[in-house]
Amino acid sequence: MKNVRSLLLLLLSGAIPFTSLAVLAGQKADAAESKPAWQIVWDNTVQAAKKEGEVTIYSTFGTSLKLEPFQRKYPEIKYVNFNYPTGGQIVTQKVMSERRAGKYLVDVIISGANTNYQGFHSAKLLEPLRPALILPEVVDPSKWWRGQHWYVDPEGEYVFVYFGNVARLASYNTNLVKPGEFKSYWDFLNPKWKGKIVARDVRRPGSGGDAMRFFYHNPELGPNFLRRLFGEAEITFSADNAQGINWLALGKFSLGLFFGDVDVAKAQGLPIDELDPHPFKEGAPLGVGSGTISIMNRAPHPNAARLFVNWYLSREGQLSTQKDASRGGTGTDSMRIDIPKDEVPPNYRRREKGNYLFVARPELSDTRPINKVVNEALAEAAKKK
Repeated sequence: MKNVRSLLLLLLSGAIPFTSLAVLAGQKADAAESKPAWQIVWDNTVQAAKKEGEVTIYSTFGTSLKLEPFQRKYPEIKYVNFNYPTGGQIVTQKVMSERRAGKYLVDVIISGANTNYQGFHSAKLLEPLRPALILPEVVDPSKWWRGQHWYVDPEGEYVFVYFGNVARLASYNTNLVKPGEFKSYWDFLNPKWKGKIVARDVRRPGSGGDAMRFFYHNPELGPNFLRRLFGEAEITFSADNAQGINWLALGKFSLGLFFGDVDVAKAQGLPIDELDPHPFKEGAPLGVGSGTISIMNRAPHPNAARLFVNWYLSREGQLSTQKDASRGGTGTDSMRIDIPKDEVPPNYRRREKGNYLFVARPELSDTRPINKVVNEALAEAAKKK
């Protein structure tokens, strides 16, 4: 205001002619016009985010996110990351409890499709994310797999997919099985494997959901494949992931289905490995793991949330995140295609012409009909014993 009053006094005194003021205004207008629209929006967002000074993230990564590159780039914005590696249910319950208490503490959720879509999107707790994308390198669909942005929600607005992982379906004892024997998932029904398959009970929360959705919705497999697999193969269930892997490593079983952390056991020297799904003629499931991101509505730091999401989905952000998530040999492949994939083990990388079923689509999310088929098959098998 002081500067404005001084300028008015100079104008009234004649010290500055009105024509000069027009020139000055024109110069400022030209400077503004020289910037593209996105740059103006971005600059304003960055400044507003710095004033907010913080962004709060809830994530379900198996290991804590390494966000130091973000902190180095934006030292004025403190990031607070609460990591819940045991699963999205805890995150969902935490946020719901906070909301019931009138507390709005989280800005960004980084989690799996079920948490962000079935949990928060269904409860109408998310802000549209698509309008928050500002940086041209993020907005440009050519930077992403198969030339498009991928969303879990049918509106294509709220739950952005940034990881596209080739899901592993089966593991094996390397002393008992030759992986070249398998060209089709129907080969699991070969009588030689009868009674020699152990499976994690996929009717319980945990790994294997992507595989089951793939089996059920793949037109070359479908419910009939599941009925025969669970009705004829005499599969033994293990409720405990570590127990199933141990049984497989000891040779008690030859094949394992739906187990997680096989890569960890392999790295420890146990004689187990995962079947590469690419040679199977029916294709492979493409899942997201913990690779979706959403912005909460009524976020306490909305500008910092938008800034963080744009950085996270940028080339720099995805390079850092892919490297972080691929530690230990796990296959986590960013949907960005303009970054190197050296960190991703070869068998886990998406292939340009790979035959994939994207199983995170909302119309495939309901597992109740899948579990119904499994339960019916098991019941029929029990009657025959």
